[in-house]
Amino acid sequence: MTYKETLDWLFGQFPAYQKIGKTAYKADLGNIVKLLNHLDSPHLKFKTIHVGGTNGKGSSSHMLASVLQEAGYKVGLYTSPHLKDFRERIKINGQEISEEEVVAFVLKNKPFFETHALSFFEMTVGMAFQFFAIKEVDIAIIEVGLGGRLDATNVILPEVALITNIGIDHIAFLGNDMLSIAKEKAGIIKPNTPIVVSEFQKEVATVFINKAANECSELTFADQQISKCYETDLLGNYQTKNYKGVLAVLNQLKNFKVSEKAISDGLKNVVKNTGLQGRWQILQENPKVICDTAHNKEGLSITMAQLLLEPFNRLHIVFGMVSDKDFDSVLELLPKNATYYFCAPNNSRALSAFDLQAKAQEYNLSGLCYKTVNEAFVEAKELASDDDVIYIGGSTFVVAEIL
Repeated sequence: MTYKETLDWLFGQFPAYQKIGKTAYKADLGNIVKLLNHLDSPHLKFKTIHVGGTNGKGSSSHMLASVLQEAGYKVGLYTSPHLKDFRERIKINGQEISEEEVVAFVLKNKPFFETHALSFFEMTVGMAFQFFAIKEVDIAIIEVGLGGRLDATNVILPEVALITNIGIDHIAFLGNDMLSIAKEKAGIIKPNTPIVVSEFQKEVATVFINKAANECSELTFADQQISKCYETDLLGNYQTKNYKGVLAVLNQLKNFKVSEKAISDGLKNVVKNTGLQGRWQILQENPKVICDTAHNKEGLSITMAQLLLEPFNRLHIVFGMVSDKDFDSVLELLPKNATYYFCAPNNSRALSAFDLQAKAQEYNLSGLCYKTVNEAFVEAKELASDDDVIYIGGSTFVVAEIL
């Protein structure tokens, strides 16, 4: 099998949540346990940090990896979804797993996958864990895919766990209120394992307090303990909350030496060290083009506030969404004094540009529809003057098509 054929098989025979949504979701750890037993328990052969939450878990994971790399460690990093290439999900010190290693893993284990009807995500988690074990990483940062309690990554026994924050997202699986979602996220709290929560949120704090107490695990609310400011190359204003969580995790991480210089350099060089993209990423100037993967109420509320602080003559917004999001909570946040370019990413979960336009009109957001994300972006650039700003967002998939 070629690399392309391998990916087609991974995405096709066992569809991924990234592609089709709810019907690909498996709320069960049975299959991942079987797979890891089949692979000789690779997840127990290296140390880990587990990272969950609604927003910021990707940025926080990359920050942790960058700092630990600067401290001289061999660091695995497993995140999802990818923006452009599947291999972005599995890295060691910023280097992606090779195409050959992806193909070899699938070929060797394909009969097992087929026999047990494993999901795309379960196969990917197994691939990452075996890769990190073979390469003998010192520690791996493991990002939760969806939720926490029943996520396939929730088989590790981490040194520390981090929950960034709680917001309304993935309500079809996690519940439609903050408390229900918090309980699912709190499922990554393990017995006698330090747990850091980046942001104290009054409405859900008791969920973490009670869960940590039941597991005899030390709980830290990072924003109540971390006051020192750092510079980071991740430009979104929301990164201040994220790095406080990261610092609190490092404070709890035993048997790893991380100097102040490693912290400072790591936070300044996240993109260089890990290859992270799509977080308040400035693609060009004159006109200034900004893209960001924020896609729910909590993430976009911060992003839109920052966007409106940008100096511009006119604001252009290239915007698309997937169909399983809470449109109302998102659209009510968007500025009305902008020109919109409604589009749909090339994904079966995408909301059509026409449906998005119709819904947006209820919130007095005006603009035209475009067949593709790139057509919308090209039109925005043609109509924008040098002193305008173009923002691209609404979905990870929209940003991915531009990058």
